[in-house]
Amino acid sequence: MSTDGWHSRGYIPHFDAPGTVQHVCFHLADSLPREALLRLRAALPESSNLQRLRKLDDLLDAGYGSCVLANAEAAAVMQETLLFGDGSRYRLMCWVVMPNHVHVLFEQLPGWSLSKVVQSWKRYSSRQIGRLAFSTAGQLWHRDYWDRFIRGEQHLLNVVHYIENNPVKAGLVERPELWRWGSAFGDGA
Repeated sequence: MSTDGWHSRGYIPHFDAPGTVQHVCFHLADSLPREALLRLRAALPESSNLQRLRKLDDLLDAGYGSCVLANAEAAAVMQETLLFGDGSRYRLMCWVVMPNHVHVLFEQLPGWSLSKVVQSWKRYSSRQIGRLAFSTAGQLWHRDYWDRFIRGEQHLLNVVHYIENNPVKAGLVERPELWRWGSAFGDGA
């Protein structure tokens, strides 16, 4: 990693430094079907990155794959995993555990790089979810993750709204505070 916080995981630059507020999304290995991704690539050329991201988001919300995190025990494991490092590894600001993906907004703390934090979430939750009564075929998490650092107050507010309303957008609940596996749960209910 460079000293100015910028680095690359091989395809686009990322910013990684203590004090940075990051929005991270990671998903189950089987949540984006290969056929759907190929159709998306063919339909939207490289110049349509924003459109492609929106379509990928829609695919995740459609609930493809095993949706292991729809199981209450698995969702609880994932939520407890996120809460565990709050205050010691990062400052958790907002999160939601969806049936096949997770959104997290957090501030990085010294000594914990972005990749190290995400890797710890995936590694621990994989082991714990693997111990539950049901099993997953192969790898639980997709190897990569999506990240974006927060660029200002309005960006922060937009991301909080997006994360907390993701279960509503996906048609899982009518209001964010009704979704048990997120930071909005119980607010005003």
